[in-house]
Amino acid sequence: MIDLEFIKEYGHLFVSGVQLTLLIAFLSCLIGTFLGGVTGVILAGKSRILKFFVMAYVTIIRGTPMLIQIAATYYLLKYAGLPISAFYSAILSIGLNSGAYVSQIVLSGIKSVSKGQIEAAKVLGFSRKQTVFLIILPQALRNVLPALGNEFVTLVKDSSLASTIGVYELTQQGNIIISETFDAPTVYGVIGIIYLCLTSVVSLLVSSLDKKLNKYAHR
Repeated sequence: MIDLEFIKEYGHLFVSGVQLTLLIAFLSCLIGTFLGGVTGVILAGKSRILKFFVMAYVTIIRGTPMLIQIAATYYLLKYAGLPISAFYSAILSIGLNSGAYVSQIVLSGIKSVSKGQIEAAKVLGFSRKQTVFLIILPQALRNVLPALGNEFVTLVKDSSLASTIGVYELTQQGNIIISETFDAPTVYGVIGIIYLCLTSVVSLLVSSLDKKLNKYAHR
């Protein structure tokens, strides 16, 4: 059973860890969404050269563990002499990882838009850029919103890997508490409950937004 007095004593560390966890997830999500959106459009385009580089990036990221990517980014930047903290290094590597997966989500969303609408845009005199940004992307993003929500939920959980390079997010704060109390079951129990609450709230918010957008689209 979880000791409430224990939680009260170390609650400030859990709160601090949650704040950093959410910040890592949010900033990584921004990077991943932007990068994934751009690379997804490139994959749906006609440039073979750009597609080659994007596919190389996606293949490398999806084919290697995020833990290795986080460590590699941190140490490569360190050896290169770039003054970047472990916190921002973790955000960068998690964001790059997310971008590879978001690119596939965006690509599937673009493919879900009927060709008839694209042809209609051409008939109406829309340029390629106007067609992409005014016709294709709005519908594609609405279609893939649940998948993007799942990606953010994944980022909340994956932020725990930042602890491997010394970032004091939720899991790392838990490790500090364990080193002082040697009460791993209680600490990991609390951490598990917190992650469950965070991911459940995010899932509910995304579901609510998806319902509102679908309701608006069918008016």
